[in-house]
Amino acid sequence: MLSKSEEYAEPRIYALDRIKALKSGDIGFVHSWDINTSVDGPGTRMTVFMSGCPLRCQYCQNPDTWKMRDGKPVYYEAMVKKIERYADLFKATGGGITFSGGESMMQPAFVSRVFHAAKQMGVHTCLDTSGFLGASYTDDMVDDIDLCLLDVKSGDEETYHKVTGGILQPTIDFGQRLAKAGKKIWVRFVLVPGLTSSEENVENVAKICETFGDALEHIDVLPFHQLGRPKWHMLNIPYPLEDQKGPSAAMKQRVVEQFQSHGFTVY
Repeated sequence: MLSKSEEYAEPRIYALDRIKALKSGDIGFVHSWDINTSVDGPGTRMTVFMSGCPLRCQYCQNPDTWKMRDGKPVYYEAMVKKIERYADLFKATGGGITFSGGESMMQPAFVSRVFHAAKQMGVHTCLDTSGFLGASYTDDMVDDIDLCLLDVKSGDEETYHKVTGGILQPTIDFGQRLAKAGKKIWVRFVLVPGLTSSEENVENVAKICETFGDALEHIDVLPFHQLGRPKWHMLNIPYPLEDQKGPSAAMKQRVVEQFQSHGFTVY
């Protein structure tokens, strides 16, 4: 087990060399991490939630990850040692490491260096992202990604901006880059009644997914829920979906069938 001084960068180092360390990937700012067998990729996985996100999704479950400075600075070497500790388990279960967030692409040097080290150990790598910052990823960085959990939050620019405050095109561009590079993609779509649920919006998401070709293995339709609401309250951030209900079973089934009509495997 690593001591605290071995695992976390000292405040003095963090204050003096933050920009340099971020650019080199020597340090990453991490909100939390755990070992799980949930939906963050195949097998048993170490999921690392990075701090910092440029989007402000109305349905965000983790607004406490928005600011990078709120994360703990973790040494690259310490993260690699964590992977080494579980490498046999990952290989036995077909699992690996997943970087999530926040938005893991805000720290491309750290994430890509850790992924490269994981690949050298024979450990599967998975990037959970909106793709919004895909332009910051070089082709060499993309090379070390085995699977991408790509959040296609909406199918048109107007709805995407309403949901996230950002723009849609970077997500499309990054998905197409992944497909061209022969990487596997699982698309995630959060279904919010009255916000992302229209037939037109779902149809547009399906058309985007078609551009990913055979790289797209399946689409996860994720029903909106209120599990993140307490964090918005705790942080005193006005919550735009305070009284929002989740989708009915009938609505989810309609959306699933819409995607299936395009030939996609849908969960």
